[in-house]
Amino acid sequence: MSMPRLVTGFVRAAGYANKVRKVLFAITRGKANPEEVVRAAAELNQHLFSKFQEMGVKKEDVIRIEVEFEIKDGRIEWNYDSLRVEVYKKEEEEKLAEAMREIEESEKALELVIEELSKLSEKLKELSDEISQLVEKIKQEHTALKLEFEKES
Repeated sequence: MSMPRLVTGFVRAAGYANKVRKVLFAITRGKANPEEVVRAAAELNQHLFSKFQEMGVKKEDVIRIEVEFEIKDGRIEWNYDSLRVEVYKKEEEEKLAEAMREIEESEKALELVIEELSKLSEKLKELSDEISQLVEKIKQEHTALKLEFEKES
């Protein structure tokens, strides 16, 4: 059986401690008492704080934290070996935002082109139908003429 894990999702480094506590409360509801959740969150946050200092994380950076834990006799124990911290520097985040904007713009442009093509396709279908009707009409008239002509001869 795999250990439960805490995953914060993306959060500003400045707000990681609150996020850790909130997430831990949510995933241990009914499995650990609130005092223990507060204690364990504080312990992890302390650990993270020194790790962030080592890594040179600034408070405006965006981070994502993932760590496994187990609950033994009502006590939350962190598996620090499983701790993963992703860091996105403010500067990189701006590049990321720019890239996302470009992707969204090109998707929007593509949607417009597809819309235009769909409209054209509809028009072509209508024209094609009109042409088919004309061809049918001409065939019928031609057959009628042929019959007339055969009658007369």
